[in-house]
Amino acid sequence: MKRQIPMLILSAVGTLLVVSVFIPSARHWQEDASLYFDIIAVFAFFLGGGNLIRVHTEKVSRKSAGWIYSVVTLLGFGIMLVTGLFKIGNPNGIAGDISQIGSYFQLLFQYVMSPLNSTMYALLAFYVASASYRAFRAKNTEATILLVAAFVILLGRTALGVLLTNWIPAQFSVLQVPNLAIWIMNAPNLAGQRAIMIGISLGVISMSLRLLLGIERSYLGGDS
Repeated sequence: MKRQIPMLILSAVGTLLVVSVFIPSARHWQEDASLYFDIIAVFAFFLGGGNLIRVHTEKVSRKSAGWIYSVVTLLGFGIMLVTGLFKIGNPNGIAGDISQIGSYFQLLFQYVMSPLNSTMYALLAFYVASASYRAFRAKNTEATILLVAAFVILLGRTALGVLLTNWIPAQFSVLQVPNLAIWIMNAPNLAGQRAIMIGISLGVISMSLRLLLGIERSYLGGDS
């Protein structure tokens, strides 16, 4: 019974949402279901925050590896939660917008969160460069095509690419590196993206049908 009730709820709500797409008079069903989802998501936020506190508190109490980072996580979580929940420093008081200019929450986000995000993306650039080096080694035909295409696109985004091929006549302008880079992005790359999106869509449809029909039960946990 513990598994049947969640399955019935999922099948009923999923079928309702699918039907509401094809029946104009039932469009409000989808809006109502989305509202209920938002209500449930609020409780999920509480569970997520409680789980974060529990996990990192255990790491700090046990002095596990990297426990100092757990301390930083807990401090950051607590400070942002308190400043945002009680609108500390908000010019308009407790009724003001959480992102009001001059509020402590907005200042913390602007001067702490945003620089941290920039730092993270800057570090990711080195990992991307390392992965590109390993992927672009011309070991086979596919890797060679990838290497050539990447080189043309990178060169086409620089002034050097313009200088190297600006002597090509206008009737053959497609052979100029910047134009060739644009063609690669708008033709082969776009075709590949669409093929991937079609595959993802088919996978979503397949998984949705498995969920609606009760075939896929992994979301129930345990030995489903």
